Amino acid sequence: MTGRKTAAARTSRGGRGLKPSRLAAGDILRVGAVGLRARRTRVVLSALGIAIGIATMVAVVGLSTSSRADLMARLDRLGTNLLTAEAGEDTLGNDVVLPKNAVAMVERIGPVRHATATGQVDTRIRRSDVVPEERTAGVTTQAARPDLLEALGAEVDRGVWLNSANERLPVTVLGSIAAKRLGVTAPGEKIMVNDRYVVVVGILRPVELVPTLDRVAMVGFPAAERYFGFNGHPTTIFERSTDASVEDVAAVLARSVNPGHEGTVKVSRPSDALEAKATTDKGLTALMLGLGAVALLVGGVGVANTMVISVLERRQEIGLRRAIGATRGAIRLQFLTESLLLSALGGLVGVVLGAVATWAFALAQGWTTVIPAWAAAGGFGATLVIGMLAGLYPAIRASRLHPTVALNAS
Repeated sequence: MTGRKTAAARTSRGGRGLKPSRLAAGDILRVGAVGLRARRTRVVLSALGIAIGIATMVAVVGLSTSSRADLMARLDRLGTNLLTAEAGEDTLGNDVVLPKNAVAMVERIGPVRHATATGQVDTRIRRSDVVPEERTAGVTTQAARPDLLEALGAEVDRGVWLNSANERLPVTVLGSIAAKRLGVTAPGEKIMVNDRYVVVVGILRPVELVPTLDRVAMVGFPAAERYFGFNGHPTTIFERSTDASVEDVAAVLARSVNPGHEGTVKVSRPSDALEAKATTDKGLTALMLGLGAVALLVGGVGVANTMVISVLERRQEIGLRRAIGATRGAIRLQFLTESLLLSALGGLVGVVLGAVATWAFALAQGWTTVIPAWAAAGGFGATLVIGMLAGLYPAIRASRLHPTVALNAS
């Protein structure tokens, strides 16, 4: 009885008993890093799978965001207040002819700031008279007013635009694609319109709001009537109004252009096409993010596989640590730390690769590089979650190894 009391007194002397040792945070990181440094090739290959997934996700979000930012900047520059009214067909399927004074009637609408028009001209365009008449290169002719460029926000790339001095002469301004198809590279060259040579005085830059004009040869209204049998009736009306009144103007535009036959006039907003493109880009971004997530998941499986093999190869190390006092919790923490470090390495490399890819592609396209902070942070955070999940089973398996069995493993 006395011996028992003496032993109990020795055990509780000073209020202290034996407690398992605990590793500090710095020690945990060092122990986890040692395991990775010992197997560098395997670590690189496993981290590469994570890096590819994260790089894909960051690049997809960055490119999509950069593209939309460029698109919104273009919309801000071009404006969303441009409306077009085009002649359609009547109930019998015949082409409708708009009144010659359609532009003047549109200008009477209160909020309208600017109105102009183009008219379809029935011609055949060839590079020269030695080219067969049926080979028109897919270029059409339209009559245009001198104020068209101002209304559309378009610009001349080379040469000059139609003006009061040349709109009555047999001269033309080519759209960017029309010039390429006809092989015209500079103002001063001639093309054949019907059986008459016409001098090219200008070549336009791509017209973003009305891309159909890129494939057109434009002549002045007076010249079209004098030389090519144009009837003087416009086929498309362009108007700009105040931003706040676009919807109101759209509601009365058809009735103003062709009173009594508004059902034959098609009213549209060119900027809607650009906005629709932005919406399409969002859908494509979601699809590509899904593919990036799949790649990330595959990378996570690779990490889990690496950690399971690591546990099998290091059973003696685990047994030795357990024999000298390491707890199951310490073993679990060691392997979980290794998995997190491995995933973090892949995630960091992936974020850098994704950012570089976004910057390079955006630079090639002339965009401003925009990489949302949430994309980089979210991608890196996802790698840590993947690393934790991938390392959980191997860590538990390692902690359950009995020291004696582990030390005797070959």
